[in-house]
Amino acid sequence: MTTDPRKFSRRQVLELMAIGAGTMAASGFLPSALAAQVSAAASGEGIIKGGTLFANVNPEPAGLVAGINISSPAVVVSSSIFDGLVSYDNNYRPQPQLAESWEQSADGKTITFKLRQGVKWHDGHPFTSADVHYSILNVVKKTHPRGASNFAKVTAVETPDDYTVIFRLSGPAPVLWSVLFGTETQIVPKHLYEGTNPLTNPWNAKPIGTGAFKFKEWVRGSHIVLERNPDYWDTGKPYLDRIIFKMLPDAGARGVALESNEIQYAPNNPVAESDVARLSQNPALQLDTRGWEVPAPIFFFDFNFRRKTFQDIRVRQAFAHAINRQGLAEIVWYGLANVAESCVPSFQKQFFKPGLPQYEFDPKKAEQLLDAAGLKRGADGVRLRINHITEVSYGQVYLRAAEYMQQQLKHIGVEMELVNLELAAMIRRVFGEYDFDTFSQWYSAYPDPQIGVTRRFWTKNIKPGTPSSNSSGYSNPEMDRIIEGIQEEGDVAKRKQYIDQMQELVQTDAASINLLELKFFGFYSKKLQGLRKGPMLFYSSLADAWLEE
Repeated sequence: MTTDPRKFSRRQVLELMAIGAGTMAASGFLPSALAAQVSAAASGEGIIKGGTLFANVNPEPAGLVAGINISSPAVVVSSSIFDGLVSYDNNYRPQPQLAESWEQSADGKTITFKLRQGVKWHDGHPFTSADVHYSILNVVKKTHPRGASNFAKVTAVETPDDYTVIFRLSGPAPVLWSVLFGTETQIVPKHLYEGTNPLTNPWNAKPIGTGAFKFKEWVRGSHIVLERNPDYWDTGKPYLDRIIFKMLPDAGARGVALESNEIQYAPNNPVAESDVARLSQNPALQLDTRGWEVPAPIFFFDFNFRRKTFQDIRVRQAFAHAINRQGLAEIVWYGLANVAESCVPSFQKQFFKPGLPQYEFDPKKAEQLLDAAGLKRGADGVRLRINHITEVSYGQVYLRAAEYMQQQLKHIGVEMELVNLELAAMIRRVFGEYDFDTFSQWYSAYPDPQIGVTRRFWTKNIKPGTPSSNSSGYSNPEMDRIIEGIQEEGDVAKRKQYIDQMQELVQTDAASINLLELKFFGFYSKKLQGLRKGPMLFYSSLADAWLEE
């Protein structure tokens, strides 16, 4: 059957991509304001071309190829450098990008993509099916922390000619239609990556893409410059001449820069949570929280299962009872978070399982569990001494959260030393060396649990050196069976049963402490027009963006 994504009904999209019903708007039509914006962009009416957009990226990314250097700041920059096979509209329906069209067989076992002709990499080499073949099999499936799961059913990638790519699947894979965008299913230039380790390839720091903007320079600790791609396949775009991403490590300085128009685009929680309400009243600025709905960030507390202490479920349960999650949401996050009841966000109604076992805040119960585990208080009142890794370059809120949990654990006799690291150092220590006792971080859950949730608990996703993989070392044959059921089951109802089982086991086994559903936010100048507003705003290309005078 021929698949035209622009003709999907809302019901078909939900079934095909298994997107959480609560994640997107119920309507299949674009909101009127966005529709007007799209219409104006299509005609070019009123658009001012040229100029420089000053943006903020924080923390400084470890690399600029988001499908390899997995991090939110990498995505913010990379999305304007790389295109994907498809992009997504405001209702998360796939739209043509590097793939002009596609056809899926009735049994779901074959997907044929027709690639856009005439597309060039930024170094002038032609983009062909060979790049897609190499990227899927050697980058996405092998090194990406979510790729092995997302593409589990892809058994072969065929390239009958330069502009045709055929995915051969073992069965229907609904999740594929949620992950084909450019910073998730990363398409890299084969001629620059073949024969190298993608994780350490030097082109990760000076990327060559197919997107609207070309990489110009990266001055570490200062700025990243992207310049207009004059050979971009989408004729007439981008409208901006350049984008300068400035590194401003201090949240107060970022707030001042927004108010003074020094920066016009700040997507990644740019200011302290305590300043959000005040800045949202500034008539020159727009606060946006919907642009993070698709990433769906979950904040959690992980154990290193390589440590014998944490192999005892009673210890893990004690930690869960000792942490006041409601206090974290209200006191530390100023209400910009909800208590997490599962590893799956509660607003993803199609997947979330209500009524799961919960670990209520109960320090006395926590102490009883530690006593039962043989961890008695010593003469100094301490039962256990551990360290805790916190990545602080995303904001001081994560340091405050660690300090808050440190104090609560102290009440039950656990002395927790805080080790506060910047992004690159955290990635090396937590995901490379596994040198930690406990660790708190956020991951993007994404619209389907197979994309962003299962990676935390699947044994095969213990990938040394790969960011955002299973760093805890959690390994449970029953969990692996469930996760592989999620990957293999093509029937939506039966697949949901596996997703329910995963959520239940995560809670009962205390595989991780799911703390909060975070309400990420961004600010941008009201003079910045043409943003791809919707649930992926801050992970989208700035190809359509322009500045009012």
